Amino acid sequence: MSAQPLTYVVMLNWNGKFVTLEGLGSLSAVGYPNLKILLVDNGSLDGSAEAVKQAFPRVEVLAMETNIGFARGNNVGIRHALAQGAEQIMLLNNDTTIDPDAVGIMTRVLQSSGDIGIVSPKILYYARPNHIWYAGGKVSFWTGTIRHLGIREEDDGRFENSGETEYATGCCLLTKRSVLETVGFLDETYYMYTEDADWSLRVRRAGYRIVFEPRARVWHKVSADVGGHLSRYKLTNKFRSNFRFFARYASWYHWLTFPWLNVLANAVAAVRYVLQRG
Repeated sequence: MSAQPLTYVVMLNWNGKFVTLEGLGSLSAVGYPNLKILLVDNGSLDGSAEAVKQAFPRVEVLAMETNIGFARGNNVGIRHALAQGAEQIMLLNNDTTIDPDAVGIMTRVLQSSGDIGIVSPKILYYARPNHIWYAGGKVSFWTGTIRHLGIREEDDGRFENSGETEYATGCCLLTKRSVLETVGFLDETYYMYTEDADWSLRVRRAGYRIVFEPRARVWHKVSADVGGHLSRYKLTNKFRSNFRFFARYASWYHWLTFPWLNVLANAVAAVRYVLQRG
């Protein structure tokens, strides 16, 4: 593989024209020379695909007729990228902006060892750029929770160490062609949420490591396409997908605790949603 392997950024859009245009604008400043950008438009009705083609003619656009979901939409993009000879795939949410050096930094980490399967950057809140949204991930089969390390914490130097982590968020991750050929793609039965945790688990079980690299940075608007961080749409879909994940992979003894604690965690989130709307 070359020192600067052909890398495809796969970005999914659903009626997010303005955030997508901003995200693509940040990608246009990325200094990595062997980069191609692919937008998968999930049946948008706001003119997103046309706006992207006009503003960024070098961006490839695959327009779906309907909204086929996060996992399937990204898989369409991944398959296209691999067919075009991509050696690396980056999944990147449309509601993000990315540091110009992030792709190069993540590439050097990913290519530094054959057993590194995924690299994730530090992800910060767009609206609060000095606060962390993701600095690594943790999965607990006892509590039925998938959580981000450092979430809502100030970016004050405590999360500056690169290292192995359990879970890579689909908001932004970089992986190799060989990993996809070995492990497969995102599980489309999830439709939305938790497909990244499922894929991370399968990648780790295949013998690869997932590495958090804080020198690479991304800023995230957090659920801009689904009505915000605590929208009813998000909470409902997240609960269903989380339960599917833990029901699939939990050992028998985890069933003693995780269903109840998972429901409790979602109930707390629902109360926060109601209070926020009030």
